[in-house]
Amino acid sequence: MARRFEELAFQPTRMGDISLRRRFDPVLGGDVFEAKLDDEFLMSSAFTVAEIALARLGLARTQGDDLDVVVGGLGLGYTALTALEEPRVRSVTVIEAIEEVISWHRRGLLPDATALATDPRVELRCADFFACVQGSGFDPQAPGRHYDVVLLDIDHSPEHVLHPSHQAFYATAGLRRLRDLLQPRGVFGLWSDDPPEPAFTARLREVFTDVDAAVVDFPNPYTGGTSSNTVYVGANGDAA
Repeated sequence: MARRFEELAFQPTRMGDISLRRRFDPVLGGDVFEAKLDDEFLMSSAFTVAEIALARLGLARTQGDDLDVVVGGLGLGYTALTALEEPRVRSVTVIEAIEEVISWHRRGLLPDATALATDPRVELRCADFFACVQGSGFDPQAPGRHYDVVLLDIDHSPEHVLHPSHQAFYATAGLRRLRDLLQPRGVFGLWSDDPPEPAFTARLREVFTDVDAAVVDFPNPYTGGTSSNTVYVGANGDAA
């Protein structure tokens, strides 16, 4: 009989202790996989609607074929897996700062993990997303390379970051550096656990020509009500 609770992986990092655990959830009637940083929950397989919506909303605003996508933050993999479902996507480069998180997928600790670890379109790269933006970009072999879509899901929100070094990215100058790594009609998508923030939306509008802050609602089986996240999308030029 499977154990009701199991810690699958644990690793100290510069941001704190990161862990992956599996537990049987009687409310859902099945296993739930959860990633934690110290005592904070980063992601749960019980709530994936907004992570999936991040990829779908970002790609829906992107024109063309043979799309090259960057996903900032691997987590449980739902955003990257959803991007791979889009037939126009040629490549997905996942930028993940913690090698241990990448190893979860390579070791098959998560459902559907091998889909990311073995797909020839996917590169799992251990690097600091925010340092890449401030530096020469996401491809060390091609500094300044431009991408069609960048999807970011690392911090809880632009105001609630996991590490102080991330904060500068959400200022206007940081967003402009990200925009410069996009194709002329490229798209930036961002997941947030908080409601739309007018100040951050205003900063996005300083950088991108077309901005939306979509509230993504989903049922919460623990409260019996509805919860929500926010997906910001900023598009360059005349993106659809």
